[in-house]
Amino acid sequence: MLATICSAALLGIDAVPVQVEVNTGETGVPNLILVGLPDAAVKESEDRVFSALSNSGLRMPRTRTTINLAPGDLRKEGAIYDLPIALGILVATGQLACERLGDHLIAGELSLSGATRPIKGGLAMAVLARDLGKKAILLPPLAAQEAALVEGIAVYEITSLDQANLFLAGKLQLPRQQPPRASTTSRGPETGTDFADIKGQHAVRRAAEVAVAGGHNLIMIGPPGSGKSMIAKRIPGIMPQPTLEEYLDILRIHSAAGQTIESGVHYLRRPARAPHHTISDVGLLGGGTIPGPGEISLAHHGVLFLDELPEFKRSALEVLRQPLEDGHVTISRSAGKITLPCHFMLVAAMNPCPCGYLGDTKHECRCSPAQIQRYRARISGPLLDRIDLHIEAPALSIAELRNDRVGETTAEIRERVEMARQRQLARFWGTPITANARMPASQLKKFCALAPQLGDMLQQAMEQLSLSARAYDRILKVARTIADLAESDRIESPHLLEAIQYRSLDRNVFY
Repeated sequence: MLATICSAALLGIDAVPVQVEVNTGETGVPNLILVGLPDAAVKESEDRVFSALSNSGLRMPRTRTTINLAPGDLRKEGAIYDLPIALGILVATGQLACERLGDHLIAGELSLSGATRPIKGGLAMAVLARDLGKKAILLPPLAAQEAALVEGIAVYEITSLDQANLFLAGKLQLPRQQPPRASTTSRGPETGTDFADIKGQHAVRRAAEVAVAGGHNLIMIGPPGSGKSMIAKRIPGIMPQPTLEEYLDILRIHSAAGQTIESGVHYLRRPARAPHHTISDVGLLGGGTIPGPGEISLAHHGVLFLDELPEFKRSALEVLRQPLEDGHVTISRSAGKITLPCHFMLVAAMNPCPCGYLGDTKHECRCSPAQIQRYRARISGPLLDRIDLHIEAPALSIAELRNDRVGETTAEIRERVEMARQRQLARFWGTPITANARMPASQLKKFCALAPQLGDMLQQAMEQLSLSARAYDRILKVARTIADLAESDRIESPHLLEAIQYRSLDRNVFY
């Protein structure tokens, strides 16, 4: 008897349909044959499924059984086919009669006891089930919570093989999984870090606010202990709450990577990633034998913090150039080719020299000119061109450290950032753009037009600093963001001058 169950495979962050075909009653030695380009984890499903059937009080096939995972030219990986294979065996052996089996998409890993285990990609599978016109999707608990965020498809949480068998046979009623209520209304609990904890560094705090308000990239340069990392760790707290569409994109990537977002799927939060400087090119960009998302995709719609920027491998830094410009990355491997989104805000921190004390009035720099040049040369000009704001973080004096005056809190800064983002959302209404940093050239002319005297001022600054054409566009975008923070409809002289001074370190520090 032949049974067919619809399941799915993950390609990057998207799901594609996989048909699990089970045929029993064949002549020959009783055994199980699994075909369809399965990896080692899929091949091991035979032992898991047979133990789960036995421990659930169900009968195993006593004849030669062939299981085909179609299409045959797509490599299958992971243990997500355990549940559909087990149910297919039940249908093929006549233990489960279900006329509506074709209306469901099913995926899940089984333990030896028959209980289901978490799988990745629940959200992508729910989107696929909806697009295929399925009426429902059956998934393990955590994956079902993610999938419930997709509208237009019934999601059922399956905790065991026996429960799935009874539900499909019509002997057990299960409630539809509901999306977490807090997911559309709450930012979640605060992390305990606040901008009010930072002493001094008013210019760096301002640069961080401008960067977040427009989604711009930021680099902070200063000696050890100047507060660069403290500020970077507090930047996610002032980021505006993502829209539901943005959050679903974020969750889809993290779900496909088998990761959760901070406190899980219950709160609308932007991701914050901070990889160590020993990370490989593949770990940062994405890839592997079966291509998957890297750190830049896991930071989609959020923050990617690179501390000690020159300590990263040169090759790892250079792979950031195209994703920073395009907002997506294409990965080609022998197992397939995928395109992953990566609209992230880059926040970088570095010392001015290898010892960290170049220009410090209290410490003597021990680095030779050649050492300083080699250190700075690890960051290429094209990569630096793609970072909108360059800000110096000087060492703090003892008087500043002893000052008990409390600065602005994270909540106060976030309120201004959210107001600026609302102006941008209204400006770009009807387009996929949500922040000034992603403004294309056509809209740059429309929304960043300068008065003649301001144009002359910008031209003079470009010539004196020897900036590139890319830097010209980025100065205009930053000036537009500063004007939004000031609730101004036009870019005025103070806005443009502030945007220009954020590029003043571009050539002075690195060349």
